[in-house]
Amino acid sequence: MTDQPDGVTPPQDAGTEKPIREREPAFNLPAGLIGILAILVAIHAARIYLLPHRIDEELIFNFAFLPARYDHPLAEQSLAWLWSPVTYSFLHGSWDHLIFNGFWMVAFGAPVIRRIGMARLAVFWCLSAVAAVALHIAFHWGDTTFVVGASGVVAGLMGAAARFVFSPSGRISRQFAHLNRRLTVGESLSNRSVVFFAGIWFLTNILIGLGVFAFGDAASIAWEAHIGGFLFGFLLFGLFDPRI
Repeated sequence: MTDQPDGVTPPQDAGTEKPIREREPAFNLPAGLIGILAILVAIHAARIYLLPHRIDEELIFNFAFLPARYDHPLAEQSLAWLWSPVTYSFLHGSWDHLIFNGFWMVAFGAPVIRRIGMARLAVFWCLSAVAAVALHIAFHWGDTTFVVGASGVVAGLMGAAARFVFSPSGRISRQFAHLNRRLTVGESLSNRSVVFFAGIWFLTNILIGLGVFAFGDAASIAWEAHIGGFLFGFLLFGLFDPRI
């Protein structure tokens, strides 16, 4: 069975009624996504291999998200409180952390980028990063632990993709996923595939938060930020989507 979006007719051989089976390339990523991954890798490599430890610590202090910043008068601080709710998403704690986020970004970022383009993605990235740490800080007000990583944005991309990668029949489209009709929030919540996907995702993050699952240092996983990013992408994707 070929994967086609609803309403899209597959190409036909001349003089025959049989559809041509087009083989999808194993790696067919949007150039913009490749650029984002390259930037994330370059930043992390520079921090690990080029910057002195002291300079890297200053970089983390000034560009990672720190809930404790907002527990003090902003006038007494540097302006890091202003940009760090976005810039933290370009920093990672380890190569494993970066590779894990990159894997899921490839899976869910590719269809979103094909659908909305890079300009809209830039706005989506910034706002989903802010939404992710907004929920995190609600649970960790005044905390002195730095938050880094693109996982909140990746969660936002997952939430956004859930609105259109599943067809109304519940089938997952791959090659033409970005051409699918966007489901309304109500339709998404009535789609068994979307509900199953979101349910497993939420359950996994909640269990991580409760300490039931331990992936590495589970205490360092900002699972609340994941949920904040996902809810942003799922509920507000229509504001960024040029398709109906």
